[in-house]
Amino acid sequence: MDPFVSNYGWWLLALVLIAAEMIAPGYFLLWIGIAAGVMGLVTLLVPNLPVLAQVVLFGMFAVVACLVYWKFIRPIAEQRDDQPLLNRRGQRMVGRRVIVCEAIVNGRGKVRVGDGEWLAEGPDAPEGSEVEVVDVAGTTLRVEPRRA
Repeated sequence: MDPFVSNYGWWLLALVLIAAEMIAPGYFLLWIGIAAGVMGLVTLLVPNLPVLAQVVLFGMFAVVACLVYWKFIRPIAEQRDDQPLLNRRGQRMVGRRVIVCEAIVNGRGKVRVGDGEWLAEGPDAPEGSEVEVVDVAGTTLRVEPRRA
C-alpha cells in the first residue's frame, strides 16, 4: 500500500470518528479516533509498515486509549462535574418531601411530585400524608414517613 494513502487514510478515519463523536456523543468514538490519529503518525514515521501490522497496532492503540479514558480521565471528569445529578432526575429527589396521592398499601402506592405522579414504595401511608424520599430504584421512589 502506498505510504501516502495509508498515512492520510488513518488521519481521515480519525476525523470521521471524532466527527461521529460530535453527532452521537459518548466519549467512546473520540478515543478510537485519537488512536487512528496516532496510527497516522506511526505510518508517517514508519512508511512501509505492512497493512496487517497497521491494523493490529490500531487495535492495540484503540484498546489502550479507551482504557486510559476509563481508568484515569473519566474519574477526573466526574469529580469536576458541578451538577452530578443533572441527568438523574430521580436522584435529585432524595430528601424531598412529597404528598401521597394514592395511598401506600402493602408497601406500594403513588406520590405527587410537582405536576406528575411517581410510583412509591415504603411503609403504609394514607392519601394526603406527607412523606420523604429516601432512595430511588429506577422509576420508583422509596419513601418514609416525614421526619420532624
